Amino acid sequence: MSKKVFIKTFGCAMNEYDSSKMADILKDSHDLELTQDEAQADVLLLNTCSVREKAQEKVFSQLGRWRKLKAKQPELVIGVGGCVASQEGEAILKRANYVDLIFGPQTLHRLPQLFDQAIKEKKSQIDISFPEIEKFDHMPEARVEGATAYVSIMEGCSKYCTFCVVPYTRGEEFSRPFDDVVAEIAGLAARGVKEVTLLGQNVNAYRGETHDGDTADLALLMHYVSAIDGIERIRYSTSHPLEMSDSLIQSYAEIPELVSHLHLPIQTGSNALLQSMKRRHTTDEYRDIVRRLREIRPNISMSSDFIVGYPGETEQDFKDTMDFIAEINFDHSYSFVYSQRPGTPAADLDDDVPLDLKKQRLALLQQRLSQQSADISRKMVGSVQRILVTGLSPKQKKQLDLSAYDTDKAVAVDFDAGAGMGAGAKNSQLTGRTENNRVVNFTGNHDLIGTFVNVKITAAFSNSLQGEFYSGHNHSIA
Repeated sequence: MSKKVFIKTFGCAMNEYDSSKMADILKDSHDLELTQDEAQADVLLLNTCSVREKAQEKVFSQLGRWRKLKAKQPELVIGVGGCVASQEGEAILKRANYVDLIFGPQTLHRLPQLFDQAIKEKKSQIDISFPEIEKFDHMPEARVEGATAYVSIMEGCSKYCTFCVVPYTRGEEFSRPFDDVVAEIAGLAARGVKEVTLLGQNVNAYRGETHDGDTADLALLMHYVSAIDGIERIRYSTSHPLEMSDSLIQSYAEIPELVSHLHLPIQTGSNALLQSMKRRHTTDEYRDIVRRLREIRPNISMSSDFIVGYPGETEQDFKDTMDFIAEINFDHSYSFVYSQRPGTPAADLDDDVPLDLKKQRLALLQQRLSQQSADISRKMVGSVQRILVTGLSPKQKKQLDLSAYDTDKAVAVDFDAGAGMGAGAKNSQLTGRTENNRVVNFTGNHDLIGTFVNVKITAAFSNSLQGEFYSGHNHSIA
């Protein structure tokens, strides 16, 4: 019987990508099968994020639960990876000496060696170095489990915003070679992937070396990706306003495969706080980016990140943020109260906004964002949206008792093996996503899974849209 690995992931899409690579690496090196049941696992891995509040507490809380499993199963291997591992390093062992592996985002490719050493030496192994591009040179071929895929094109950040730990946990910006990225995406497309999301902590700062020694920016990369046979939709995340170049903005006029949705963090609508955060741009410069994008794509959906209660935030600063949110009409966005991150410049500032006030402001901000998002959803009712069908809807999965499985894999097993859904297979509740990243559920033939279809939106709910298959021409709005 094959041994199993369980991976719990905190944080961003980049961490999700890294976790998938951990699974691929250990499958390739030690034939470890991925499991969704930690009680069945022989290896437990925690992929951590230090961006959000109380990241360390969440890590040690999870490790405390896993300690009980290790007490019953002494041979169980426990590993901590990601940004908290990079930030804390050996300090993790002082609070949890039963952890066997500690590795950073840039050393996850060394997991097989660390794993073997931990078993052989019966001693905890730590590697939180920054070997940069070496990570991508040692990755096995990605497994394709559906029509969508993440592709990491760069890592790290060199912006050094005062509140952010990323430069300290993932290192300076470095980009994968241009040809390597194009080759990976071409391989994914050959195996059925139709939508790719290009990932990086500061993805629009991509500067990849080409085979002839030139440098390609994100705009040029997306032109090449859009020309790959089979790739019909391109996303990228996450971005910095400083890197919204003329060529990147012009891409929205030249690349129809590029979605009409952009996640562009601003953090605050106050110029005084932007300066304190060392964001190195103003609200007017951000407005200009949005104006230029909307001249090209009038219905482009904008989402962002917001920090509430940054040191020195006044009532006027918060009002400026609320007014800015209304002016830009942001869609789904991420927001959270400020909390100090050890080692960042902002940690030396007086955290002078009371927690209760932070929470009050956050509630008001999130309420406004939710209202705006709901308004955008309601305006989509009656429109026809082109969606990529990714699988069965959650409701359909539950009815078929497939909730414990990955949607795409479950569909492949049951339909391809002729598991006997009968007439229901021709009238299933399917799910997919619009360009502006909304989930749409509709009734359709299971053969539509993995394809793009037009769906007329009939109802808007808080977390999804309802639609019906539409065979006419697309006249989508967002």
